Amino acid sequence: MRRGEKEEYLKVSITIDAEEALEVLDNIFITGSNKSSEEVGIAIEDGYKRLLYPSIENEFSRESRQKADREAIKVFTNNLRQLLMAPILGKKRVIALDPGFRTGCKVVVLNEQGDLLKNDTIYPNPPQKDLAASEAKLIKLVAEFRIDAIAIGNGTASRETREFVDNIDFGRKISVFAVSENGASIYSASRTAREEFPDQDVTVRGAVSIGRRLMDPLAELVKIDPKNLGVGQYQHDVDQAELKKSLDQVVESCVNMVGVNLNTASRHLLNYVSGLGQVLASNIVNHRQENGPFSSRRELLKVARLGEKAYQQCAGFLRIQGGKNPLDNTSVHPESYYIVEKMAGDMDVDIPDLIKNGSLQEKIRLDDYVDDNTGLPTLKDIMAELAKPGRDPREKISVFEFKKGIKSLEDLQVGMMMPGIVTNVTNFGAFVDVGVKHDGLVHISQLSHDFIKDPNDVVSLHQEVKVKVLDIDLDRQRIQLSIKDAD
Repeated sequence: MRRGEKEEYLKVSITIDAEEALEVLDNIFITGSNKSSEEVGIAIEDGYKRLLYPSIENEFSRESRQKADREAIKVFTNNLRQLLMAPILGKKRVIALDPGFRTGCKVVVLNEQGDLLKNDTIYPNPPQKDLAASEAKLIKLVAEFRIDAIAIGNGTASRETREFVDNIDFGRKISVFAVSENGASIYSASRTAREEFPDQDVTVRGAVSIGRRLMDPLAELVKIDPKNLGVGQYQHDVDQAELKKSLDQVVESCVNMVGVNLNTASRHLLNYVSGLGQVLASNIVNHRQENGPFSSRRELLKVARLGEKAYQQCAGFLRIQGGKNPLDNTSVHPESYYIVEKMAGDMDVDIPDLIKNGSLQEKIRLDDYVDDNTGLPTLKDIMAELAKPGRDPREKISVFEFKKGIKSLEDLQVGMMMPGIVTNVTNFGAFVDVGVKHDGLVHISQLSHDFIKDPNDVVSLHQEVKVKVLDIDLDRQRIQLSIKDAD
């Protein structure tokens, strides 16, 4: 409603029955029946029309705006959390393709850390449609760089490029994934991308971002303003300060929940670790470049301007793989190391053996280790971490395929059943990608046979669903879908 009013399609106002309102006010303030009472009545009417009514209207407008903002921000933060915590491929060698027609498909090769090893361009789609040369290049790159997976951006020419890649015989199983391009163009032209790849053009940077999103969405998406990730609801109409505050809190929460590899994390990722910020994040990266990788968490205290207080806040969220102390690769805070050391000593084993051996952990009586600094809840958290040290809480990604032969709106038919992936969740329903370049809307009434108050109760971002096509509007390029009718 506010957007319609802003664009002058609507006029929104609050209407009060003036006669009833004046009668209420007269009953409160007029106590007699004389000339003075008449003057009071005139003053009441003037005050109501000139001051009180506009004030009520403004207050109502402000309260309704704040309520709408809170709800829109809530939707955005829920979606952002799901997007950042999306399933990951992990540390694999990846080829990423940014598809296109006339300009071809940009191809980049990334190693396990997401570093760019090579880039090229192939032309498997019209107008060139050089299938033989394109196939030969990909086969050579897969073999030469021992590629594990291929990421294809889901924008223009995505389905055609996916079909081309699926028909290639690489001699072994290569998983192929469609990856959201939302915000990739924003990143590729950003200062961050220029700093990372000063000698590459925007097409290479965009393809790199697509590949890294497959490997670790969180680490890559923190470089992009969340408003450009395509998962919000009216995000440009709400209080921008409150939106930024809420989104930053979500990003920080996700980063701290997953943990950050101290020796590979970018300054953008480190920036969201509790206790750090832009300055300390940059100082950590600079220290790493000048002195090599960190071998222990305590070495953080050698970083410029990183004091004991900041160390206490950030240390538990930073991981060091293969460091001197195996606990440095867990969420156990350094302040609690002494407890694990005591547990290992009581069991007459070293810490690595205690971490590896679940049966030894089961023999530990937590009540024996409660002290003035550590309570039972903390001890339970420590044992949970020892049972799965350094394990990423995010799921592993699975391969998904759209319905064969469906590439555009014209290929759809009413009544057709097909698989899809949820790309956005709003208060009025969910948007689902069925592989035709335009997401379809599943209205909240089409999500379930039961009454649904909040779409998040039944669907989530990146969820694989089966949908039925209810209506196709080619002129407006809109699709109406149903999940409940596809059951």
